[in-house]
Amino acid sequence: MLRTPVDGTRLHILTWLKQPGLVESGATADAVAVRLGMPGPVARTHLGLLTALGLLHVDRSDGPPRYRRDEVRIAEVARMIEKGWQHGW
Repeated sequence: MLRTPVDGTRLHILTWLKQPGLVESGATADAVAVRLGMPGPVARTHLGLLTALGLLHVDRSDGPPRYRRDEVRIAEVARMIEKGWQHGW
């Protein structure tokens, strides 16, 4: 599940969600779809995978779900990957 598609779509999503304003409020799946020029169902699939990995939080309290980065989890995954590379995994 950590594999990214060749075009780096999930990395683009994570990078975009780091922009000021989006860090606090997050973005809807429709906003992600528009931003990255993809159909809504494709955006929702990518967001679902990132959420399943724990890299995104979903706020469903008001209106459509809004996705925000989980900075703690992202840092943990980055450390795990770095550690694996150092050990030749």
